[in-house]
Amino acid sequence: MEIDVLFTGVAVRDFDAAQGWYERFFGRTAEEEEMWRLMDRGWLYIVRDADRAGNSIVALAVPDIEAATSVLDSRGIACGPILREGDAGRKAVVHDPDGNTIAIIEVAGDG
Repeated sequence: MEIDVLFTGVAVRDFDAAQGWYERFFGRTAEEEEMWRLMDRGWLYIVRDADRAGNSIVALAVPDIEAATSVLDSRGIACGPILREGDAGRKAVVHDPDGNTIAIIEVAGDG
């Protein structure tokens, strides 16, 4: 199977509050309505869906987890502690206002 583009959806209850939180998280407004381009062909969007809100799980791999969590902290986004994950990685967890989980991960030797 060949995949051209990835769209990741996150269900939220209060769309306006979530949009503001994700704008702080990514450090910019949405590029197209409620979508943020995270990489060349990868997007994250939010959608109002109270029944599914709080159940999304997203993982974002970064080259420097300390730098990433420091930037989030400066934007008022609280990250959990950076913890070792197995032999090859580290992870810090962030929760949006609905409780959706975003894992910030760094994999040794990645990049």
